[in-house]
Amino acid sequence: MAALAAENKMPEVLFWVGCAGSFDDRYKRVTWAMVKIMNHVGISFAVLGTEETCTGDPAKRAGNEFLFEMQAISNIQVLNGYGIKKIVTACPHCFNTLKNEYPSLGGTYEVVHHSVFLQELIDKGKIKVKEGGDFKGKRITYHDSCYLGRANDIYEAPRKLLEALDADLVEMKRSKKNGLCCGAGGAQMFKEAEKGKKEVNHERIEDAIATNASTVAVACPFCMTMMIDGVKRKEKEAEIKVYDLSELIASAQGL
Repeated sequence: MAALAAENKMPEVLFWVGCAGSFDDRYKRVTWAMVKIMNHVGISFAVLGTEETCTGDPAKRAGNEFLFEMQAISNIQVLNGYGIKKIVTACPHCFNTLKNEYPSLGGTYEVVHHSVFLQELIDKGKIKVKEGGDFKGKRITYHDSCYLGRANDIYEAPRKLLEALDADLVEMKRSKKNGLCCGAGGAQMFKEAEKGKKEVNHERIEDAIATNASTVAVACPFCMTMMIDGVKRKEKEAEIKVYDLSELIASAQGL
């Protein structure tokens, strides 16, 4: 973004990569998938690079409002300094925080989750899925992210992407508004589990296994980590793969 600003250029969108998309080896592949798709369809985008810091979501969920506001205001100063209008992110936690909690601190932007962004590109004919690619006819189940679904009522866009793949979408017994959390939201990702009979993600992966799907589609870095962990726990790594929606779309385009 700094390089574009130096040339007095403004991108169509700012791609908010997020902590997972920047540092988690598995989720970096989601970042690359989004970059490939946007380059393929000719969308001008920029990233903040080293100027991007955590949105403050984990601090806020853990109850440290002071730290959250420090992080948020720092980001808002950077975003407003560049005159950013539209932000796209693959992380529902970043999406929710930027969209719903930054406005009260002076940061108002059009914030779009990548599932909605990709669906809009398909609707406009900019993304043409080649007969579903590798996933045509395969059984895929989709796990609803809490911060995408219940917090922001986004249920249809992810499913429309999977339908575009011409895949056999099978719903888990708990889905949409009744979906079960992966176990990582609300800053639970960063603490040890409390005492109980079963880990939440182990319970959730059982829902996925029951569908007999060979692919679990997710739209959140936390969900991806927890679902992969669940698959490993059940020793189903050979039969079940976990992918982000953007990876499926990129693959179907041969990217």
